[in-house]
Amino acid sequence: MNERLLQRYSRHMRLAQIGERGQERLNAARVLVVGLGGLGSPVAMYLAASGVGHLVLSDYDAVELSNLQRQIVHGNADVGRTKVESARDTLLALNPEIEVTPLPWALDDDLDAEIAAATVVVDATDNFESRFALNAACQRHATPLVSGAAIRMEGQIAVFDPRDPDSPCYRCLYTDDGRVEGEPCALVGVLAPLLGIVGSVQAAETIKLIAGFGTSLAGRLIAFDAADMEWRELRLPKDPACPVCGTGEVLSSGRP
Repeated sequence: MNERLLQRYSRHMRLAQIGERGQERLNAARVLVVGLGGLGSPVAMYLAASGVGHLVLSDYDAVELSNLQRQIVHGNADVGRTKVESARDTLLALNPEIEVTPLPWALDDDLDAEIAAATVVVDATDNFESRFALNAACQRHATPLVSGAAIRMEGQIAVFDPRDPDSPCYRCLYTDDGRVEGEPCALVGVLAPLLGIVGSVQAAETIKLIAGFGTSLAGRLIAFDAADMEWRELRLPKDPACPVCGTGEVLSSGRP
């Protein structure tokens, strides 16, 4: 790294868990962030500031005025623009040393190629169909998946790491038979800072996986209640009968 980069990332490199070697891993990493809304905003901003070298942003929605209450990567002037292009401009203004690739379309035929190329995938989507599709593709390509969700006053974060034979996958937790439906925040609301809290934890887990330190959330789920300011941890066992990671049969599902 040159002198400018050494100065930019000096506070990371002072950490024994990261150091120069860990920062170089971050600089060399490619992270796919799917969803540039309430969760994807803080995730992308912290990963950009931390020096993740290549961020690939996937979202086919446009910025709306109602997004600005919580989607902090976008500004008032971005209303009407695609979220990935708006986010790209913010991230490059924050850190011009990184590369940002916007993908303003649904990941269909190119889903597997993008996940195979990624060091880590961050699921910042808001629907089960996309989560199932990302999980299945990450299992196919042994790519770690950092998952987050938030609604009302509650959020949760988990890591699914197919490189670890004991790690469950997202499908171990939820059925994908079409009976599971999420509640959109447009109908039930969501506390703005909650997205920042959950997204920041997702960013931290992503950095840990890349730099190779600490204990990831693989095999665990942490849930946060902002109203009572309480955290809970749940152990996630691997389901031997899981059709995605338990039997080797990977289901195809939906599109992110």
